Amino acid sequence: MHNYAYRGGVDAQELLAMAELGETLTVEFKTGAVNDGDIVEAAACLANGNGGTLLIGVGNRGEILGAAPRHGSITDPDRVAALIANRTEPALITAVAVVDIGDHQVIVVDVPVSLSVVATNEGKYLRRAIDVRGQPQCLPMRPHEVLSRAGTIGAQDFGKVARPGLSLDDLDATEFARFRDLAVGGGDRAFGSLSAEELLKALDLVAVTGELTNGALLLFGRETALARYLPGFEVAFQELDGLTVRTSEIRRLPLLRAMIELADRVKARNPEEEVELGLFRVGLPRFAEVAIRELIANALVHRDYTMIGPTVVEVAGDTLTVSNPGGLPYGVTLANLLTTPPRPRNPVLADAFKRAGIVDRTSRGINRVFESQLSLGRPVPDFGRSNNASVVARVHAGPADTDLAAFIAESRRNGQQFSLEDLLTLHEIRIERRISTARASELFQVDQHEARSILNRLADRGLIEARGDGKGRTYHLAAALYRRLGDPSQYVRARGFDDIQQEQMVMTYARRHKSITRREAADLCQIDSEEASRLLRRLRDEGKLVLVGERRGSHYEPISTE
Repeated sequence: MHNYAYRGGVDAQELLAMAELGETLTVEFKTGAVNDGDIVEAAACLANGNGGTLLIGVGNRGEILGAAPRHGSITDPDRVAALIANRTEPALITAVAVVDIGDHQVIVVDVPVSLSVVATNEGKYLRRAIDVRGQPQCLPMRPHEVLSRAGTIGAQDFGKVARPGLSLDDLDATEFARFRDLAVGGGDRAFGSLSAEELLKALDLVAVTGELTNGALLLFGRETALARYLPGFEVAFQELDGLTVRTSEIRRLPLLRAMIELADRVKARNPEEEVELGLFRVGLPRFAEVAIRELIANALVHRDYTMIGPTVVEVAGDTLTVSNPGGLPYGVTLANLLTTPPRPRNPVLADAFKRAGIVDRTSRGINRVFESQLSLGRPVPDFGRSNNASVVARVHAGPADTDLAAFIAESRRNGQQFSLEDLLTLHEIRIERRISTARASELFQVDQHEARSILNRLADRGLIEARGDGKGRTYHLAAALYRRLGDPSQYVRARGFDDIQQEQMVMTYARRHKSITRREAADLCQIDSEEASRLLRRLRDEGKLVLVGERRGSHYEPISTE
């Protein structure tokens, strides 16, 4: 499934391309006797997913059959758009066009993602889904799916929904005391002196009707109350040794207690290496304490509590996996995880964790997870197994780059600061020997102009050096840093090996083919045209090549050594 961007209509070429690809979760075809209700329901269905395009006049197999005129002898796009807006709640604003394909007309309805759950005025809630045959279709939304969708797009905070029947007797005094202690120790100290009733009101856990909310139950509820009111919620801890399960615990715990107990179990299975820095010792655990805390808190705060299933923390050798039901909140993708504004699925729970001092108060917990692991000389977390049904974070400890970790620790001790982008750059170059602007843009999740500025600032600090020009420019570690890391020969390989290798490649090509052009040299060495020109001129000046011809007809031929 891809994220759909609202475009405001398609042209004939795009329409034919969509028809050829067939129906998807964001494209629906309709043909034959299509009534007003069919159009309204299809539009609402798409809006409750990732948005999409409704094509009226296209058959199930993508054949262009044409749509019958809807308003006398014509179809008025504005009237179709008004129909959809008038018969949906809240009113769904679409872009409608009529596109000519040969002798046929196709009505194109461009449907944006709705930032609230859309129903027809007849009270139907529909969602786009894949059926048992693998085909997309519109299905009724069940009550918990409506709540789940509302939470995903931020239209409703599950934690602020009243829980009828829940009383103070269902809440645990020990959990209120736990919250106060945490708040005094590292959170909002003003919460340390509040009574249970005052805490509930201050944390916005009492509905306007006076009833306690789901958030009150999740944060302070007794295990019996959690089992009665939220039977689908559980937390699990597992320890694996290969395929053998050494530990497996599944319980229903209030969130603060779950957070602390899960984190403690991971810490007990978190050995560390040691690096000596003069008189100081630097510990390099497999998983940074910040990473453990933020990943577990993130899973508990952002999970979809309308879905059945546990929040799972698993330790298997040198890998920590934290997963929770519910995909990423609307607007958050793997490509913008580090840069998108905070979008908590359950804002009231997120605020409570911040007040207790458990998580980063700037809402940049994932950034801190990345930064803390890189500071240990270890890889960043992998979220690649996440999908629309769950978020999965895997932290592979792997062998630590102890030299880099020691350099970072010593530099910080001396007052130097490293941003997340700095650490990503250093880690990437240590693995790949160099980094390009395009790769930096991908890592930093910013555009290439900003990525280039970040790299140039690191170069100005003397940590990296640039090589090449234009699109072919790359960056490698500076000589002084290679010496500091105890491997000065790597600088020679990173800086000079390419020159030798490129010269050998050019000379081998020229001897085999009797000549070489600037373009051929650029393609061969994967460098830009200007770098290829400089390389060829140098080889000419060294008496290894001779320039033959002028301008477009020029090329270089090898000089015989006989």
